[in-house]
Amino acid sequence: MKVDVLAIAAHPDDAELTSGGTLLAMEEAGHRTGILDLTRGETGSRGTPETRLREAARAGKILRVAVRRNLGLPDARLEMREEYRMAIAEVIRELQPRSVILPYWEGRHPDHYKAAQLGYEACFVAGLRNYPLGGEAFRPFKILYAAAYDYVRPTFCVDITKHFERRRRAILAYQSQFNPPKKERRSSKVVLPLDELEGRMNSIAQYFGRLVGVKYAEGFVVKEVMQVEDVVKMPVRSM
Repeated sequence: MKVDVLAIAAHPDDAELTSGGTLLAMEEAGHRTGILDLTRGETGSRGTPETRLREAARAGKILRVAVRRNLGLPDARLEMREEYRMAIAEVIRELQPRSVILPYWEGRHPDHYKAAQLGYEACFVAGLRNYPLGGEAFRPFKILYAAAYDYVRPTFCVDITKHFERRRRAILAYQSQFNPPKKERRSSKVVLPLDELEGRMNSIAQYFGRLVGVKYAEGFVVKEVMQVEDVVKMPVRSM
């Protein structure tokens, strides 16, 4: 099974928070979408790995992704190891996505920026014909970095206004993370960003939307210059 767009995320719920609306928009446009979660989130303060896998499956159905995989790499211990890179590269060769969405390469959580590096290098080595992997050599055409977890100016934004509520449903499918019992919230002696994360991501979607003149959007960064064919039909008003 091949996909057109593959979001590679460090933990279950990362893809929903950073690019869920874009995955919905691409699916509606006729593209096949997928998510590759690198870890099961087993070191998180809330929920169990089994619970999070069930929640991820439910969220994936809400996002209408064609494929969702979890590599089961160690949570909070992602690092540049050959076996991790090879595991991701094997999925790249199998699914052959034209576009890959990665976390932004800087951020608060080490797993996020390690996932960005692992994902980038896996995309590269997957295209080396003699690299010791199964399957046919393949390299994605485009790599996008989701801008949501770090305050950076996006290269471009995707209008997700019509998909915002469905994205929100997918995020809230992770009840163990965003809607735990009040007793569990009070018992934690550590301030958890989760307690405000869903609301903050909604505010970021509003902010990105204002940048491009829509209600809600998701922002992405690319490292290469983007090409425009028609300067008369360029979107987003200058003044």
